[in-house]
Amino acid sequence: MVQGTGSDVGKSLVVAGLCRLFADRGLAVRPFKPQNMSNNAAVTVDGGEIGRAQALQAKACRTPPRADMNPVLLKPQGERTAQVVVRGQTQGTTSATGYRDLKPGLMPHVLDSFARIEADAELIIAEGAGSPAEANLRDNDIANMGFAEAADLPVILVADIERGGVLASLVGTHALLSQGERARVKGYVINKFRGDPALFAPAIDIIETHTGWPCLGVLPWFQDAAKLPAEDGMALPSRTEARSTHAHDNDDAKREKTVRIVAPRWPRVGNFDDLDPLAAEPNVRLTIVAPGEALPQADMILLPGSKATRADLQTLYESGWDADIAAHLERGGRVFGICGGYQMLGRIVRDPLGIEGPAGETAGLGLLDIDTEMTATKMLRHVSGSHVASGQPIGGFEMHMGVSDGPGRDMPFAIIGNQAEGARSDDGRIAGTYLHGLFGADAFRRAFLAELGVASKLDNYEVSIDTTLDKLAGHIADHVDVERLLEIAGARVNAS
Repeated sequence: MVQGTGSDVGKSLVVAGLCRLFADRGLAVRPFKPQNMSNNAAVTVDGGEIGRAQALQAKACRTPPRADMNPVLLKPQGERTAQVVVRGQTQGTTSATGYRDLKPGLMPHVLDSFARIEADAELIIAEGAGSPAEANLRDNDIANMGFAEAADLPVILVADIERGGVLASLVGTHALLSQGERARVKGYVINKFRGDPALFAPAIDIIETHTGWPCLGVLPWFQDAAKLPAEDGMALPSRTEARSTHAHDNDDAKREKTVRIVAPRWPRVGNFDDLDPLAAEPNVRLTIVAPGEALPQADMILLPGSKATRADLQTLYESGWDADIAAHLERGGRVFGICGGYQMLGRIVRDPLGIEGPAGETAGLGLLDIDTEMTATKMLRHVSGSHVASGQPIGGFEMHMGVSDGPGRDMPFAIIGNQAEGARSDDGRIAGTYLHGLFGADAFRRAFLAELGVASKLDNYEVSIDTTLDKLAGHIADHVDVERLLEIAGARVNAS
């Protein structure tokens, strides 16, 4: 089990790299994360949903994602509430204190899912959440040491040197663990290192003096990490501009036209990784805007998904983004909404059952002639079809609890099977869809960018993800004692 000295230390990517590394050695490797908290999720082959990071790890293992790989997923809807997903299916909403009471009943589900994954695996690489040093959350823990003890797993710690205080994070973690938990830790990896590793050698001695834990490797900063889907949009900076690292350096490429796409960052943003393929395009300048900041002039405003559409609509109005969008359309710009963003484009969003927060209704932007009503049943499915405007094939997945309908759907965005999906305005400048992951389809992405007046320069997005996973595996192999990791894991096959 790979645990971390804190959140965002790089556990997910380390696990993904190890999964690819050992899968390429011929092992049947599987990822597992007992508890995750993220609004970036993926639909599994068995009709459930799991954290996006576990779907990426499954891809690294060259195996389809399954609901058992992430048996408990918490999807924040507010400061103190979250939707609870157990073994891929929504179980309702709980408060932070309410979840504490739920945890004792979740461990049997976690262990049962682990046993199912274990049945066809030669090596499981499990991932913790947050830090095992959060002693205030230790009772009935299913995320870190509580699970590691229940499943009897050895633990490797990952520590992030980029944020500073890496010695204190490791020594402090040791101080807050019980004696049995300390013994379960078999070593640590330093992540995101910049500079000369020789300068860190004295620190390794200091850490071992205080903890007795050996250093299993010092991982230099992995620049290509930005090319992989992020675990959670909540980790996005307040404002950032993303330009592709694939961009050419020759003068012709520098003179090529670029298209500017602006995306507001909701407080409860969901599946923000939908935008990753666009960010990877050399001819796209993607700008993410925090609440309270004005939306700059752009060719397109893209409204991403939301875990609480009505609450994020309120943020939209409070930030003045409705006026920015109106001005943008007056200048001839385009607007595109995905899932919650699609719902916001309609006339009204109703939530009579209080599915995503207090019951009630909120006026939408009125840019598409549709109404949305939240329902207790979540739609989870992979789909494929065609994009109406271009005729290009389109694919992705649906993950939503609302139903949208109205005259606007007479002008659909896509055809899925024989059914209309999404909606668009008469002039085609405004459109919305429930489909996540659609920009990963190369033909559709090319057509989408062509409508904005630029050419796609990214040949195959999914291949680029695989290539980056291969590089990540090599990066880890070069700097971590992977043979020692395999010995610690106790794989049941001959790794040679």
